[in-house]
Amino acid sequence: MSRYDPASIEPKWQKAWDDALTFKAVRSEDKPKYYVLEMFPYPSGRIHIGHVRNYTMGDVIARYKLATGHSVLHPMGWDAFGLPAENAAMAQGIHPGKWTYQNISDMRAQMKPLGLSIDWSREFATCDPEYYGQQQALFLDFLEEGLVYRKNAVVNWDPVDMTVLANEQVENGRGWRSGAVVERKELTQWFFKISDYSEELLDALDALDDWPAKVKLMQANWIGKSRGLQFAFSTIDAPDGFDRIEVYTTRPDTLMGASFVGISPDHPLARHLERDDAALAAFNADCRKMGTSEEEMEKAEKKGYDTGLRVRHPFDTAWELPVYVANFILMDYGTGAIFGCPAHDARDLEFARKYELPVTSVYAPAMGEEGTFILPEDGGPAYVPPKPETVRYINGFAGEEAQTADQAIDAAIAFCEANGVGQGVTKFRLRDWGLSRQRFWGCPIPVIHCDTCGVVPEKKENLPVKLPDDVTFDRPGNPLDWHPTWRDCTCPSCGAAAKRETDTMDTFVDSSWYFARFTAPWSDTPVDMTEAEYWMNVDQYIGGIEHAILHLLYSRFFARAMQRTGNLPGKSIEPFDALFTQGMVTHAIFQTRTAEGRPVYHYPETVELRDGKAFLKDGGAEVEVIPSAKMSKSKNNVVDPVEIISQFGADTARWFVLSDSPPERDVEWTAAGAEAAAKHLGRVWRIASDIAGAEDGPQGSDEALLREMHKTIFDVTQGIESFGFNASIARLYAFTNTLAKSDAGAKAKREAARVLAQLMAPMTPHLAEEIWALLGGQGLIANAAWPVADEAMMVDDTVTLPIQVNGKRRGEIDVPRDMDTAEVEKLALAHHAVIKALDGAQPKKLIVVPGRIVNVVI
Repeated sequence: MSRYDPASIEPKWQKAWDDALTFKAVRSEDKPKYYVLEMFPYPSGRIHIGHVRNYTMGDVIARYKLATGHSVLHPMGWDAFGLPAENAAMAQGIHPGKWTYQNISDMRAQMKPLGLSIDWSREFATCDPEYYGQQQALFLDFLEEGLVYRKNAVVNWDPVDMTVLANEQVENGRGWRSGAVVERKELTQWFFKISDYSEELLDALDALDDWPAKVKLMQANWIGKSRGLQFAFSTIDAPDGFDRIEVYTTRPDTLMGASFVGISPDHPLARHLERDDAALAAFNADCRKMGTSEEEMEKAEKKGYDTGLRVRHPFDTAWELPVYVANFILMDYGTGAIFGCPAHDARDLEFARKYELPVTSVYAPAMGEEGTFILPEDGGPAYVPPKPETVRYINGFAGEEAQTADQAIDAAIAFCEANGVGQGVTKFRLRDWGLSRQRFWGCPIPVIHCDTCGVVPEKKENLPVKLPDDVTFDRPGNPLDWHPTWRDCTCPSCGAAAKRETDTMDTFVDSSWYFARFTAPWSDTPVDMTEAEYWMNVDQYIGGIEHAILHLLYSRFFARAMQRTGNLPGKSIEPFDALFTQGMVTHAIFQTRTAEGRPVYHYPETVELRDGKAFLKDGGAEVEVIPSAKMSKSKNNVVDPVEIISQFGADTARWFVLSDSPPERDVEWTAAGAEAAAKHLGRVWRIASDIAGAEDGPQGSDEALLREMHKTIFDVTQGIESFGFNASIARLYAFTNTLAKSDAGAKAKREAARVLAQLMAPMTPHLAEEIWALLGGQGLIANAAWPVADEAMMVDDTVTLPIQVNGKRRGEIDVPRDMDTAEVEKLALAHHAVIKALDGAQPKKLIVVPGRIVNVVI
């Protein structure tokens, strides 16, 4: 076969792997294990080229580890619950499960042609009752251990989808799915006590050596450990029971610049006052229509309501401060009350200027700082020194001397404690995880509400609590609330008539333990401890940076909670030993504009490039090109892998997404790049075919080829081990050229070509299998042992020494590596450039650095 035909070759080898159960994960106590996992996808119905890059990276690692003698677990599943399925059910009049499972079938069919080394026998979807039933069992274990509780909480409420949203699901004050303006609403919610692990989750980041530093920093900032002062302002003529307003501050050194006290609209005092103040009640109601994300709070106009109450400053009882209800203060962070120091907080300064409140600086830049500085009270911006910048106190109880902000804070806490003003405390920004969602397509929370017994856990023998099949979505909200029979049940405690909980779990719960379930997806308990003891932890986890905080943080919490409840072995306190966050695959956007100027986006296949410009194939209109943009269905710049595979083959797609840039960076998909990759793989096939057909004859320079082969083995191995796939591929390009030009004998070239196939196998497994078979390789290349570089063959017998004359390079000589220094000197002096430079004279000095350089001084 002179031309490589992926359409016939790739399915053949995929069937061979399936028939041989090549990638079935088998626990083998006499082998080291390796667990590689890519973040599992949501079954939207279509994969894109970004999926190809993500899963190919994991596949390279999995195939390499299989070749190096490991038992490999490389599973696949589906993160299948969530609102998109409900939206589709409403739009199409079908059950969310039907839509979801059809999408799973479609995506599986799109993924299998990629030739991924996945153990499909472990496949599951989080909407499988067998999966979420075990998740319900975990919930009950957590509840018994005190890691789950129920309380009233102010939440983000989407009035269209009629469900609670996490802060991250609120975008510019609107629900991420419905686009409706999000409101704040108080509901009774279920919570995981993740805050109990704040210190541990933070401290353990230091030991995650194989995690990206930026991810660890993002998690540390999210957990948000801070040391500050807890104290109280005494109120003046406040209602009974509100003689104090508790405040926590991380900047007690700014108390001398206090201008006002602000409380949340949901603070107990604000709620009490609004009973008799209609204007305040209206203000608070307006505030509650805002979302609760910090980003939205920062962007929103700062508004306040003067309650008319006053408090006494803790350092001077004659100093009174007004009390405002403010729209930028959240009840669930700190105490729901703050003191405002406008001179040193941009938000407080905006508020103070709006309501004409005093502005008093506590400190200014230290002496010697460059540039002019205008105090905030004189019209300058708020001065917020970055820690640990040295500051100069101009109105502080901590002294006038210059000191770092950290030192000033410690001094302020010490002063306040000594004077009985408050106590230094450590707090965390991390709040408990609200897991209740008022929607149907999620894991039912397995508790029952009984009028006599209260909230009662379902019995484990009754799990799974399954979602009903006969639901309708003809009105907003959760269909479980009005289903005619599903909600009705009997109390597991007293046997009386009772009602099921209709809230379902946040879908982040589903993805917080799936990695453990993959170790034994058939187990009738959440985890088979024997299997988990062998396979856990995940050795290499791969996914997008967008999951750096919540998914990874929740998974770290779940691993600890599962270990505490006996559902994971003790070694699994951290679920992911190594983490890699890959870049995106981008593509140009092609757009024209309507007469009104609105953009119209065109699919890449409808555009042709001519003379550096783009034109529509139909009609010939010129198209505006926006280069290297994130792939988006709404922009029609998504590349369909199925079409790429049909045109070029899976190996071309795999090779291209790995070769063009380091895997942590974005890579731009181009038609020219894909064609170049296909052309190269075709060349590799032709070289291998020529070598297979060559007869043994007089040997040429076998040693040179074999030395280069061993260097390539070393370099490619290093590249794979370090996630430098593009570097490995660059080395394979070079070795292909060496092999094509080599005059070595047929036997040596066949050996080198077989090794080339082995080194390419993780990236282009189908082509590699075909070359391996063509050149007489035994069995499947997928099962062949990884080649090992011979260190002795990597050391060249000769070395090239540059010759410098008076510090300037004039030439070079090739000499045996172990040549005597005196012989090297003779060769250097005989070099024509040295002879010319000396012009008959003798050198003043001749210095030979063995294996490095020759210096001639004249």
